[in-house]
Amino acid sequence: MDSMTQPISTMTAQGHDSVEALKGNVEAFMKSSQTWVSGCQAMAQTMANAAQAQVERNLSNWKAISSVKSIKEAMDLHTHLTRTTIENIIAETGKLAEAAMKLSEQTMLPFTGRLAAAAETLPTTHYATEKSRPM
Repeated sequence: MDSMTQPISTMTAQGHDSVEALKGNVEAFMKSSQTWVSGCQAMAQTMANAAQAQVERNLSNWKAISSVKSIKEAMDLHTHLTRTTIENIIAETGKLAEAAMKLSEQTMLPFTGRLAAAAETLPTTHYATEKSRPM
């Protein structure tokens, strides 16, 4: 009878380990998803704020353009406004790129932990033990 209970208890233990691993994977996925959603919301808010600031700058620019008195003044103002707009675009794009990179790293953290835990449970292969032996 003992020869029959051993395989069953081994399969039960393996099944339990598989369920625990799956549970950990689902938890990591849920945590990662929550991080992703909140990060996307923060980035969307940042983009909305940048768009609002640009609208306000555009209104101010139109007021300045409407008050020019000469062609030279208009060209100088146009050059200044163009430079300022490009600098703002570059700055905002840099902020968003940095936020996206940080979000990607934070989103992957739960999975990184799971991979490290899974790697610890992997059995050592014959090849790995043979390579580590001195010749």
